[in-house]
Amino acid sequence: MNNSFSESYKKAGVDVTAGYKAVELMKSHIARTMTSGALSGIGGFGGLFELDMTGISKPVLVSGTDGVGTKIKIAFILDKHDTVGIDCVAMCVNDIICCGAKPQFFLDYIACGRNIPEKIANIVSGVAEGCVQAGCALIGGETAEHPGLMPDDEYDLAGFSVGVVDKSRILQPDTQKAGDVLIAIKSSGVHSNGFSLVRKVFDVNENNLAMHFDDLGTTLGECLLTPTRIYVKPVMKLIETVNVKSVSHITGGGFYENIPRSLPKNLSAKIERNAVQVLPIFDLIARTGNIPERDMFNTFNMGVGMIVSVDKNDADKAVETLRSAGEDAYILGELIESEEGVIIC
Repeated sequence: MNNSFSESYKKAGVDVTAGYKAVELMKSHIARTMTSGALSGIGGFGGLFELDMTGISKPVLVSGTDGVGTKIKIAFILDKHDTVGIDCVAMCVNDIICCGAKPQFFLDYIACGRNIPEKIANIVSGVAEGCVQAGCALIGGETAEHPGLMPDDEYDLAGFSVGVVDKSRILQPDTQKAGDVLIAIKSSGVHSNGFSLVRKVFDVNENNLAMHFDDLGTTLGECLLTPTRIYVKPVMKLIETVNVKSVSHITGGGFYENIPRSLPKNLSAKIERNAVQVLPIFDLIARTGNIPERDMFNTFNMGVGMIVSVDKNDADKAVETLRSAGEDAYILGELIESEEGVIIC
């Protein structure tokens, strides 16, 4: 690639040499993610990955794709770009584990107004950190320079991941029954959903993002930019320990949209409102924006990143297993015979 250069293309706003420099800068970050299945380095036309089929008789691939959403605007304002990559990975891999699958590899896509190699490498450092946390390999990606389509200093970030699960071990929500217990796994904050409402509530700018709030214990900006928690390792450990019936990733749409995705039509989730350990940031959002509680639970995770369903006889062991894996887990409610979907009382 040493001979690859186009003065005409550069005059049009695309500097191919900046892309090469960005790749060189990100190589050390990508190297951290390499697992035994990764067969190729970056730079080829496709990322190669060899699946380890030990203990898997009928492999089923599970894929997930997502982006970071308008949370990325907070990164622009704060000029901090090394955490949104974690969010991008989290939004994909946390979905994949809801089927009982273990993420194997990840690819990212960065579209930018102008390729600033140091910034791109900074973004990818977060992607790599997310992959390390998820135990999957970053085997490829794409950086696309789009002059005229977006401002020079802005970018968007999306990703794609693939996991694998033995067909016999795919989680079966239809096996759930009334009386099964719902276990909450604490979130790290707002995660990567609802930021259009967050930005409207706070009318975010450099000044108010720098404001320190005692109940948050940090500035508003630092709190909002806290990366999405990645639950792959603790949830996979839980699946190996007890009979997990379903897993719900609480993302955009909050409780009311996401929990029913893991329920049979004849069952509803009865959530004990007093059991929900709401994080201070959500109280601040509701108070500042005068947002009804119903809307809060229908938009945000409210402090609950994942919800797991198990038999009531496995509940205590499940909580203990998650806590031993470093997660803050607690009993949230139970399943009841109903077609309402979610009941918070």
